[in-house]
Amino acid sequence: MIVVMKRSATDADINAMIAHVESKGLKPNVIKGSERTVIAVVGDERIAGLGSLESGPGVDEVLPILAPYKLASRELKTEPTVVQARQMKVGGANIGVMAGPCSVESEEQILASAQAVKAAGATALRGGAFKPRTSPYSFQGMKEEGLKLLAAARDATGLAVVTEVVASEDVDLVSKYADVLQIGARNMQNYRLLEAAGKSPRPVLLKRGPSATVDEWLLAAEYILDAGNPNVMLCERGIRTFETHTRFTLPLASVPYVQAKTHLPVVIDPSHGTGHTHLVTAMARAAVAAGADGLIVEVHPNPDKAMSDGYQSMNFHQFAEMMKQCGRIAAAMDRELG
Repeated sequence: MIVVMKRSATDADINAMIAHVESKGLKPNVIKGSERTVIAVVGDERIAGLGSLESGPGVDEVLPILAPYKLASRELKTEPTVVQARQMKVGGANIGVMAGPCSVESEEQILASAQAVKAAGATALRGGAFKPRTSPYSFQGMKEEGLKLLAAARDATGLAVVTEVVASEDVDLVSKYADVLQIGARNMQNYRLLEAAGKSPRPVLLKRGPSATVDEWLLAAEYILDAGNPNVMLCERGIRTFETHTRFTLPLASVPYVQAKTHLPVVIDPSHGTGHTHLVTAMARAAVAAGADGLIVEVHPNPDKAMSDGYQSMNFHQFAEMMKQCGRIAAAMDRELG
């Protein structure tokens, strides 16, 4: 349920309500909006004692949250959440762009990629140091050495670093080097990992599982929010259907639909969503037009020689052209791409 405080509520009133909720064995989550404060009460609402909450000092009203995901719901927070990492802003008037190679392969490769995507207007560098692959014989990433190269590229360019964490025991290590923790599609329902990421101070980019429903995706985000991390971005990277003409099916209707359900920003991954370089620009344009809050795109100095996902990676020229085209669409919608 939501405890909506009056505009005139004091800090003492809010702290008293927090203490009262905790005394009931429930968990309070405080959301401070531009006009008033609300407290999301999570737990068995039957023991809350609705009357005692409504009569609390400074309380305006107490409302139920009907959605199964409580903290992610727009019922709790009507204002869109804006997630920031260094210069990258995702949400609101900003369409954040994360770009770079699927995997870190060398110092020369990642630094060249960082310089190129920054020059084209991106504000974050993506790159995998840990690579969960379908085959155990495929390239698995450079691990901590790859993280060090990403951090060096950030030092040289100022870009925020977005990289995947694949196990709960690695969250602290990856957080040491990265600005944003990516949780990949395979791990969307790895609840131990979600909880660990929720305890990290780093924003989280949560990719939708290839067979996950929207509710399952939002409930996965709820694990991160419930653990204490409010900075969650949802990433639509395509779902598995019977079609074979693309790697996955990229449902751009997810953007307005999910935005109507949650205050969390929605990022689109047109690289995994299509699996073909020649389709990425068109789907990126469509994503911006649909109202996406961010893009994450695979870019490589030489896609033909990439150690992973070269068939869906853009070269530097293609990415720069994509940014120009998407920038024009963003401007027409009174938003800023970067």
